[in-house]
Amino acid sequence: MVTYSAPGKIFLFGEHAVVYGESAIACAIDLRARVTVQKHSEVLITSELGKGKDRHPYVSKAIEKIGEPIRLDGARVTIDSEIPIGTGLGSSAAITIATLAAMNEEFSAGLGKDEMAEMGYSVEKDVQGAASPTDTYVSTMGGVVLMPDGRRLRNLDCEIVVGNTGKISSTKELVQQVRALKDKHPETTQPIFRSIGNLARKGEVLVEKGDYSAIGELMDINQGLLESLGVGCAELSTLIYAARGAGALGAKLTGAGGGGCMVALVDKTHVKGVASAIESVGGVAIKTKITEIGVRRE
Repeated sequence: MVTYSAPGKIFLFGEHAVVYGESAIACAIDLRARVTVQKHSEVLITSELGKGKDRHPYVSKAIEKIGEPIRLDGARVTIDSEIPIGTGLGSSAAITIATLAAMNEEFSAGLGKDEMAEMGYSVEKDVQGAASPTDTYVSTMGGVVLMPDGRRLRNLDCEIVVGNTGKISSTKELVQQVRALKDKHPETTQPIFRSIGNLARKGEVLVEKGDYSAIGELMDINQGLLESLGVGCAELSTLIYAARGAGALGAKLTGAGGGGCMVALVDKTHVKGVASAIESVGGVAIKTKITEIGVRRE
C-alpha cells in the first residue's frame, strides 16, 4: 500500500487560449489531493463522492492507461482531497497524477515524472474531449510554469487568495462552448486567444522581475478577455470586484470559468481584507501559497 499526493493549481494567465497552443502561466498551490493504492483482485475506487468507477472517471481512465503495459488485475484506490471539485483549481488533474504516481510505485510500472504528466494529460483529454497539458504538468512538477514550454519560472513572493463561488462548473462543457464560439466566429476569437497568449508572455518577464503590481494589471486585462469568450458569470464578477476593491493587485477567474473559483494576487498587508471582502459578498475565501513541490510520496 502506498500514498501519493499532488497539488492543485491556479492560472495567472492563459485559460482556454492554451488549448489552442497559446502561452499560459500556471502555478501549483498548497492544496493537495491524496490517493492511496493497494493491490487487490478487482478495481475498487472510494472518495467523498462515493464508490465505483462511474463516479470517478479520471481515476478509472488513469488505472486503465497505466494498466496497459503491466499486469493489473485490480487495485483498491482511496481518494482524500483538499481541492474543491469543479472549481477550476485542478482537482481532476491532481487526483489523476496522484493516482498514477501511487499506481506507478505499487505496481512497479517504471514511469518517470514526464511520462506521468503526459499520461495524465491523455487521461484528461479522453475524459473531457479536449484539454491542455497544463494542469497535469503543473501538478506533477510544482512551481510556477510557462506552458506549453514547461519552463519553470521564479516563485511568487506574494500571497494568493482564492474565492470560491460555490457554483460548480463543467470543464468539458465550457471547453466545448468556447470551441463552438471559435468555430462560429474564428476571425473574432483568434485575436482574443492571441492577446491572452501575449499577456502570458509579458507576464513571464514580470514574474522574473517580481513586478507583482504589473502582473495584477495584466490579470485584470486577462479577465476581460475571458469575459468576451463567455466564460464569466455574475458570481465570479462579484467576488473579483470585491477583491479588487479591498486592495488586491489583480483578480480573475481561474480554470474553465462559468462558476468555480477566482484568484487574487495580494500583498501581505491586504490578505485579511481581501479574504473578508470575498466572504462578505457570499464567497468562500481560501488563503494559500504557491508551492514548488509537485507530486510526492506521503
